[in-house]
Amino acid sequence: MASLENDQDTILRSSIDRSLRHPVMFFFTSGAAWLAVAILLGIVSSAKVHSPDFLSHCPWLTYGRVFAAHESALVYGWGCQAAFGMIIWLMARLSRQACRNAGIILTAGHLWNLVISLGVIGILAGGGSGMPWMEMPTFTWFPMLLIYIAIVIGSMVQFKLRPSGHTYVSQWYLMAALIWFPWFFASSNLLVRGFDGSPLGATGVNAWFHSAMLLMLFAPVGIGMAYYLVPKVLGRPVYNYSLSLIGFWALAIIAPWAGLQKLAGVPVPNFLPYLGAFATILFAIPAAVAGINLLKTAVGDLDTVNKSPTLRFTVWGLVFLMVFAFASVMLNLPSVLKLTQFTISGYGYDVLGIYGFFSFIAFGAIYFIVPRVTRREWLSRRLITSHFFLSLYAVGGIAVITLFGGLMQGVGAENLTAAWEDAASRVQPYAVFTTVAWCFLLVSNLFFFLHLTLMWLRLGRRSSHPTLLTHEHATSPHGPEGDIDNAGPAVH
Repeated sequence: MASLENDQDTILRSSIDRSLRHPVMFFFTSGAAWLAVAILLGIVSSAKVHSPDFLSHCPWLTYGRVFAAHESALVYGWGCQAAFGMIIWLMARLSRQACRNAGIILTAGHLWNLVISLGVIGILAGGGSGMPWMEMPTFTWFPMLLIYIAIVIGSMVQFKLRPSGHTYVSQWYLMAALIWFPWFFASSNLLVRGFDGSPLGATGVNAWFHSAMLLMLFAPVGIGMAYYLVPKVLGRPVYNYSLSLIGFWALAIIAPWAGLQKLAGVPVPNFLPYLGAFATILFAIPAAVAGINLLKTAVGDLDTVNKSPTLRFTVWGLVFLMVFAFASVMLNLPSVLKLTQFTISGYGYDVLGIYGFFSFIAFGAIYFIVPRVTRREWLSRRLITSHFFLSLYAVGGIAVITLFGGLMQGVGAENLTAAWEDAASRVQPYAVFTTVAWCFLLVSNLFFFLHLTLMWLRLGRRSSHPTLLTHEHATSPHGPEGDIDNAGPAVH
């Protein structure tokens, strides 16, 4: 009887993976292409900080335009599409239902890429709004909202129709992100673009939106995916189920209040910046809960962590989550905030969140999911290892250098007896390092994109061990990255 149930379960998982092959691979591959574009634009914008004459003959490539296009490509081209791929696959797996609207999702994915392309071109042409992470021209936001609904509506239906009995904590995080995103995306764009109001009010809404993207979209998707991958690959329960629920509710209560610390020193009610700073500091609680809970789960089997591409990326993504939480505390202390508020530290904080934490978990998820939806094995262990180490050193370097460089920039700006050029010149050596690091990331991501494209074309090698690169590492009939969907914590 048990053997029959296992066979039926295997057939069900296989049918779910087949139904999602094209939309999932489209989001991952097009996202990787956008990541390469974002990195290339990041190289150009960083180079302009220490070499202002670089490409100065082209008005489309001024610093303000290139930097805004770089962030938009990173957030909406790569980040959102990686999140879409993870959400639709994991929700289908945990809800145990095959996708019935793959064609609609795939069409919506093409439209999303079209809108993002027009938005990035609009920024480079001078049509940007000047508001971080809301830089794309006004005409883009409403189509993006409609496309998002078309992509995720099937996942919401699957969650509603899931088998009764229990809900995995990963589903809680995913559903929170699915609901939060249209709320803060629509309300922010309506308030900023739909109504004529105070520029100061628009700045506050933009600051809240920026924080919400990090803490209410990328954070829950990344944490939810990690809660699935770590116990599943290890084949052991999560360290503490109760902590997973505490972390979720802490994030749900704290995250919506963060962001307004960006208004420190401007003529608004004094409590608003302090409230935003306090909420951002408190983000360390759900981040630490999730990070410690999952790292304690992983530390019990470090041999598998070292051998598994999925776990290697995911565990380091959780380490970056802890560092991100620490930066949330330090950068929002009143004594530090006044130094770093208008410096490159904010950029380092963003990179730490979206590339260090979220992207590393997304890479781990991609290395786990892709062999299952393509029925092929990754071609090269060396490519995966190169991708990991180049990404780890470069992203860690960018985050540390920009955070510290921003602090030094702020110290220079606070020195009222020195010329402003002194504060600006302090950034140059840090910008040189950032440019070099982005170059390493470009090489790393080009390898990743090539590897991923070959897998989408089903040119990977056949293997009976999913995501297994050498057969001698197999520890179960499913390989070290086994395929049992009940390994994660469930909420009854």
